[in-house]
Amino acid sequence: MTINQLFKKILPFTKPYKNLIFYTILLTVVGSFAAQVNAFILKYTVDTISELLINKTPLKQGLSLLGIISAILLGKEILYSAVQFGQKFYGEKLRIMIARDFSQAIVNKILTYKMAFYTSSLNESGKLQTRIDAGISSLTRLVQNFFIDILPLFANAIVALVCMFLANFYVGLVGLFIIPIYFYVSQMQAKRLSGFRRNMRSYRENKSNQIINLIDSITVIKSFVREDIEAERHKVIQYEMTENQMATRKTSFLFDSIKGFIEQIGVVIVIILTAYFVLNEQMSIGAIMFHIMLFNNVSAPIRQLHRIYDEVNDALIYSESFFDILEDDAQQEPSGSYKPSYIKGCIEIRNVDFSYPNGHQALTDVSMTIEPNQNTALVGLSGAGKSTIINLLDKFYEPSAGQILLDGVDLREYDTDYLRENVGLVLQRNHIFKGSIADNIRYGKTEASFEEVEEAAKKAYIHQQILELPNGYDSEAHLLSGGQQQRIAIARMFLKNPPIIFLDEPTANLDAIATEQIKNSLDAIKVGRTVIIVSHSISQIIDSEHIIVMEKGRVVEDGTHEELFDRHGTYHQIFSAMANSLNIHKITESMKED
Repeated sequence: MTINQLFKKILPFTKPYKNLIFYTILLTVVGSFAAQVNAFILKYTVDTISELLINKTPLKQGLSLLGIISAILLGKEILYSAVQFGQKFYGEKLRIMIARDFSQAIVNKILTYKMAFYTSSLNESGKLQTRIDAGISSLTRLVQNFFIDILPLFANAIVALVCMFLANFYVGLVGLFIIPIYFYVSQMQAKRLSGFRRNMRSYRENKSNQIINLIDSITVIKSFVREDIEAERHKVIQYEMTENQMATRKTSFLFDSIKGFIEQIGVVIVIILTAYFVLNEQMSIGAIMFHIMLFNNVSAPIRQLHRIYDEVNDALIYSESFFDILEDDAQQEPSGSYKPSYIKGCIEIRNVDFSYPNGHQALTDVSMTIEPNQNTALVGLSGAGKSTIINLLDKFYEPSAGQILLDGVDLREYDTDYLRENVGLVLQRNHIFKGSIADNIRYGKTEASFEEVEEAAKKAYIHQQILELPNGYDSEAHLLSGGQQQRIAIARMFLKNPPIIFLDEPTANLDAIATEQIKNSLDAIKVGRTVIIVSHSISQIIDSEHIIVMEKGRVVEDGTHEELFDRHGTYHQIFSAMANSLNIHKITESMKED
């Protein structure tokens, strides 16, 4: 990305703040002229005092002159301080506003992206967070530096250079010619550093992602006593970052020394040239100090060029990945426009193939029909493709081939938001948001009253346990156990009350009594709805009116429990293994003895 491209991308974010930019630029112009006052005052002071000394003028006149000069300089400093305050305040306000807009824009955008975006190895949570945070930080810092540092510096330099030319053309040429040389050296520095900075971006992303993974895996790490291995793994990245940082600093210091040397050459040339003109009686003695001060005003932004290039280079590097995320329209979640008055719930899957973004083929030529107002169980070993079917039906992904119909209409034609509003989804591991229990349940229906929340909790058999907490429904949801959190997720689904329900191991984290309670609740809500359940629970499978058996991404059997069991095929093997794992024979004998 070039600087021109970068500013074109930033421009739309600055348009709402045109007034702020105008006031900042206005103050910058005023400040740039005020910054030259010292040079003119110093020249006038030196020349006047020299004349007074030559003429042996009384001390009283000299003191009067110093009083007037002091008053002018004091007034100028008061004005300059006010200008700087306003300029910095408006510039900082602009930075804060744009940072807010950048943050909101990226959040709004990624919320509309396909599930494949989040499951890609390139967008692991740590890497994604680093790219977003670093992008916003570098971009807003660039805006801040431009309006608070860069713009005033270069405005001062331009005004000072004009004053130098007006005073003496040849001295002005010295200031003019030194600038492109300095720019060239700074550009060389930026190019040499760009590779180091790109490497640093990669190191930071990997480090952030590794720390998040470490925290998420801390229980496993400690249980296997693998702290030393994880520490060593982090040490490798840290040492690579250190080597990269040292190489960066070494290069920066080398070029900074070269630029400092070039600047001092310019100062020496100005002194020699102005001294020559003084000796040749073409300038006054005060003109020497006058031109040196103006040259310093010209070279001030040059002294800052390395930092400016650093900031711009950072913005160019981090903005690439930031805008890649912000402008990745290919990741936009597709949505049709079809919104029927109601959904009956008849689902047909025809010859569907599906591969995940990592290339793994999860489904191959899958066909099935799920009748409305029925409870359909998807049965199979782990990795058979059961959860993938749920993901496709909820439009988290689209089939690689084939077609999915809902009530005779292709699922692609449905408005995605409308479809999901009419689908209830309970997963094996459900996310609990930071906040109260009531807020977490109300996530199923944001406008629900407290009475509706309570009713949903009762249906999920969690109401009584919530009341036993110190703050009841206002308690933090993260205080609940895994099984209790699962029932909170089920309560959300009760509150949503959709015509289609997908249950992916809904009782996996519940104890036996809770499982029985939830089973009764699920039996009640199944009435008049299309229900698809993925489960390894014998009771839930037997209760299903329709069972579809999957194996290695294919449908291998289809029918009722009795029909499939009598075939002595895949279902018979799976069901028998489930029964044996539960020691059904011993359980039956124990119940007979009672």
